[in-house]
Amino acid sequence: MDDITELAAEVGRLLQSKGLLLAVAESCTGGGVAHAITEIAGSSNWFDCGFITYSNASKTELLDVSAALIAQHGTVSEEIAAAMAEGALKNSNAHVTLSTTGIAGPGGAVPGKPVGTVCFGWTLGHNTHTERLVFAGDRHAVRSQTVVHALRGLLRFLGQA
Repeated sequence: MDDITELAAEVGRLLQSKGLLLAVAESCTGGGVAHAITEIAGSSNWFDCGFITYSNASKTELLDVSAALIAQHGTVSEEIAAAMAEGALKNSNAHVTLSTTGIAGPGGAVPGKPVGTVCFGWTLGHNTHTERLVFAGDRHAVRSQTVVHALRGLLRFLGQA
């Protein structure tokens, strides 16, 4: 088993032990988190669904992220990561959600947001936590690091919940 699969299995064990169902809202990872989760046999016991909202329109239509919030903060921001996680919670049967939005590269950098910038959101009930990190490497490396951090972050988030 690789690191991502082991992390996904650990997430599954923790969610099952807490009786929680997970949903994910992904942009820059393009379903990578959901793929890692569904590699685990029995994940249907603790995984509800995934939203792959790559465009701004899909974030608005599927996750209720307001266009005004996107215009104000930009798609790659902790505010949007929080709104995505909260929208996934609202639009699913899940108890806990995670979100990813970022610039995997090689293009897409803007002032203050270099390639590798990724924002994360984790929501349980009315509690949302966000983070912003900058990863090094090519597109594949940024996306892989994002999946790993999203899963590790969920473990930390649930450990504090």
